[in-house]
Amino acid sequence: MLGDRAPHLRSFVDGRDADVARTSAAGVSLLTRYRNLRLDELWLDHDLGEEDTIWPVVEVLERAAFEEQRFDIGAINIHSANPAGAGKMAQALRRWGYRVRVAAGSAEVAYREQPPAIG
Repeated sequence: MLGDRAPHLRSFVDGRDADVARTSAAGVSLLTRYRNLRLDELWLDHDLGEEDTIWPVVEVLERAAFEEQRFDIGAINIHSANPAGAGKMAQALRRWGYRVRVAAGSAEVAYREQPPAIG
């Protein structure tokens, strides 16, 4: 899951393990680490706090697809509360052939105090 820099961070309600990146730089690093692995799901949030957004991560995904080396991701779930940002992300990623679901308000993601985090 990439995103969620707010004091109460999101995690999965069912308790499944997730690597969480709280900044775009940490998200790019996390994607790089998993580059050659199959990801069943990738959850993205548009607004990461202060001036940071998910766009550097989206650009990595776009560049890989442009170079005909698309990431092997079952589904990209966008769970942003920013409808305009979520729509732009979905449009950009679908253009490159990624399977995208806008999941704002998803019952799978809820707030908890301290999720495991990367970055």
